[in-house]
Amino acid sequence: MDIHAITSPLAGIAPANWLLALAVAIGSYVIMHGAVVLFRRHLARLSEQGRADRPAAELLKATLARTSKLALIVTALLFGLTVLDLGAPWDDRVRHLWFIALGAQLALYLDRALSVGAQRYFRSRASAPDAPATVANTLMVWVLKTVLWVVFLLAVLSNVGIDVSTLVASLGIGGIAVALAVQNVLGDLFASLSIAVDKPFEVGDSISVAGFSGNVEHVGLKTTRIRSDSGEQIVIANAELLKNTLRNFKRMSTRRVQFSLRANPATTTAQAAQVPAALRAIIEAQEGVRYDRVHLKSVTQEALEFDVVFHVLDPSYGRYMDIQQTILLAAMEAFEQLGVSTVGASRHLLIERVPRAASAKPAASVKPAAALHNIVSTRKQPAGM
Repeated sequence: MDIHAITSPLAGIAPANWLLALAVAIGSYVIMHGAVVLFRRHLARLSEQGRADRPAAELLKATLARTSKLALIVTALLFGLTVLDLGAPWDDRVRHLWFIALGAQLALYLDRALSVGAQRYFRSRASAPDAPATVANTLMVWVLKTVLWVVFLLAVLSNVGIDVSTLVASLGIGGIAVALAVQNVLGDLFASLSIAVDKPFEVGDSISVAGFSGNVEHVGLKTTRIRSDSGEQIVIANAELLKNTLRNFKRMSTRRVQFSLRANPATTTAQAAQVPAALRAIIEAQEGVRYDRVHLKSVTQEALEFDVVFHVLDPSYGRYMDIQQTILLAAMEAFEQLGVSTVGASRHLLIERVPRAASAKPAASVKPAAALHNIVSTRKQPAGM
C-alpha cells in the first residue's frame, strides 16, 4: 500500500481550508444535537398533555433517545469534509463513510422502535398491565432485530464493493437445510409466536381442546402445559394445539342453557297449555338470567317434551349449575301444582296361557321357543287356576 499516494491529496489542502472544514463540522454537530434535543422536549410536552397522538409521541421520543453521539460526530466531520476538494480516492471513501454512519444510526433507531413498539403491543394485549413478557415475545423481538442487523451488514458490505450474492445464496441454502432438519421444532416455534401475537388463550384461561379441558399453566417455545380438570398435567405441542378447534371458557360472556322436560302423555291439553307460561315465570324470576323461549317440542306416545332455553349472564360454571338446579326444582313444584305428571307412559304385559291339549305333544316335537313359552306361562299362572 502506497501511503504517500493516499496522503498526498490531503497534504495539498491549505490550512485555511482545514480550519473552515473544522468550523463547519463543529457547527453541524451543534445544530444536529440541538435539533434532536429540542424535538425530544417537544415530544415530551405532547406526552404530558395527553394528546391523541401520545402513543406516536412516546415512540418517537424513545427512538430519538437512541441517537448515538458517535454517529453525530462522524456525520459532522463528514459535513466538514464536503467543503474540501479531496480528490480520488478520498471521494469514494467519504461516500462509504456517509452510508455507514447514516445506515448505522438508522439501524439504531429501528432497533429501538422495534423494542418499544413490541413492548407496547404485547402490553396492550396482556391480561394484566404489569404482566411479564413471555419467552415467545422476547424471541420474536430478537428475531426481528437479528434480521435488521443482518440486512444492514449485507448492505454495508455491498456498498464497499464486496459481492454478497454468493454469501446470500449460501445463507439461503444453509437456512433451507436447517429448516428441513428441524421442521417440527420450527413448526412448534412459529406456533408459539402465533399464540403470542394472536392470543387465542393466555396463562390462566380455562380451555377445551382435543377432547380434554383444563387451565393453561405455561406456554413455552415448543409445548403448552395444561392442568386438566381431573388434576393431571397435559403437555401438548403448540403446532398440534393450533390444529384443533379450541374453546376458551374464560372469555365466555354469557352461557346459553337448553334442556328438555318430559311430561306424561296422558296430560290434558289444558294442562299442557299452562306449562310454558309457568316455566317462563320461573326463569324470569331468577336474577342474572335472560329468558329465551319455552315451547312444546313434541307429542309422542312416550311423553310430551317441552324445550326450555335461557341465558345465564354470569359465565361462572358454579353459578350456572345453581341457577339450573333452582329452575328444575321450581319446575317440579309447578308441575305438581298443575297436576302434570312426569312419570313416563305405563306399559301392560299380557301373558296368555297355552291350552293343555296343545301342550300334550311329545317333548321331542315341541320347538324350543314354544317350550320356553309354556314354562313361562306355567310359572306366571295365578294361584287357584
